Amino acid sequence: MTEPTSDDKRHFQENDQGIYQPVIAVQHRNDEYDEKGFDTLREMQTKHFWYSGRHRFIEYTLKKMMKSAAGQHNDSLSMIDLGGGCGGWVHYLTDNADYSHCELALGDSSIHALEYAAHYVGPAVKRYQIDLLQLPWKDRWDVVFLLDVLEHIPDDISALQQAYNALRPGGLLFVATPALKFFWTYNDELAHHVRRYSKKEFAVLAGQVGFDLRLTRYFMFLLSPLLYLSRIKSPDYKNMNAVEIRKLLVQTHRVPAPLSMQRSRRFFTWKLPPVSGFPFPGALPFSESFRNRLKNSSETLFV
Repeated sequence: MTEPTSDDKRHFQENDQGIYQPVIAVQHRNDEYDEKGFDTLREMQTKHFWYSGRHRFIEYTLKKMMKSAAGQHNDSLSMIDLGGGCGGWVHYLTDNADYSHCELALGDSSIHALEYAAHYVGPAVKRYQIDLLQLPWKDRWDVVFLLDVLEHIPDDISALQQAYNALRPGGLLFVATPALKFFWTYNDELAHHVRRYSKKEFAVLAGQVGFDLRLTRYFMFLLSPLLYLSRIKSPDYKNMNAVEIRKLLVQTHRVPAPLSMQRSRRFFTWKLPPVSGFPFPGALPFSESFRNRLKNSSETLFV
């Protein structure tokens, strides 16, 4: 693990579990992401073909952007996954030797998630309890990830501005969200989504915050009709109690059976999975890549 920076020492204190907690206390907002969902999320990020494919896509884009934007310090980049929950994406990076010399970190407002992540991400990964709307850093990170996070936050512009401030000159910001309002279903309601995004909406956000848009992609698009059909009939969740809603979420976000998983992975070699029988954790993810307008000669990317 790298030594704490001056910002770390000023704004955080390491607790007895190795988590950097802020001097000013942070409260997790369950109305944006329910902590009860972290157990399910951990299993999905480890086993579900949806996350496996998403990780591969983002990591491919990361390598591509690093070559074009990060210059000569590629091997020692500092990267943090903000709102990263129990660390599925960071774990994926730690398993890749290409990032063995990078500083990898996980940030989340939930102490429960960060504690859960300890053995998953390993001791070399710093874990920070943070509030996405009040990040303490200035020019701290080379790469920031906001993956399946922005759609939960009512004030998305403020969250993006905080990420902008935390990035070093030349840094990269990667964002993945559910896409297109047309695909809004009951699952968005149950998962505490505030919105879905289009390319046009992200272009507007980029201009408001100061980013220059570099890349926008809809990925897993061919799966979107299957997803929509799987959720077109909405259960009567508004008359369900909390226990029933949690049971429904677990059911709709479960990992498919091994045979279904094996077939579905063919999609990532350009073969479509079977039409039915898949629980989908998300719909039509959307990936963005921006470069910010120069701030003190800095450039920032966003996917």
